[in-house]
Amino acid sequence: MKVTIKQWNAVAQWQWDTGKQDDATDGEEDVCGICRNPFEGCCPTCKVPGDDCPLIWGECTHVFHMHCLLKWISTAASKSQCPMDRRQWVTAERKVAPSGR
Repeated sequence: MKVTIKQWNAVAQWQWDTGKQDDATDGEEDVCGICRNPFEGCCPTCKVPGDDCPLIWGECTHVFHMHCLLKWISTAASKSQCPMDRRQWVTAERKVAPSGR
C-alpha cells in the first residue's frame, strides 16, 4: 500500500512567557492590565500579535503590552506610575530562562 500526501496544513500555537502562567488560577494574569486584551493577542494599536507588539515587565512584576504602557506613561494623569499598583514605573531587565534539557 502506497500513501501519497496531496496537501498538508500546519497548525501552531504560541504564547508569551510572562512567568506567571503557573500562578494564574483565574486567567487574570493572561491579559494586559491596561487594554484587557490577552497577551497572545495584540494591543488596540496593532493589527498583528507577536514581535511587533511586545510585552514589557516592570520591577513591580506587572506585565503589559509595550504600546499600552507607553501610551499610559505619556499621559499626565499617570505620573509615570504603574497602572496596577501606582508605584513609580521602572522597566525590569527581562532575564531569559535557560532552555530545558
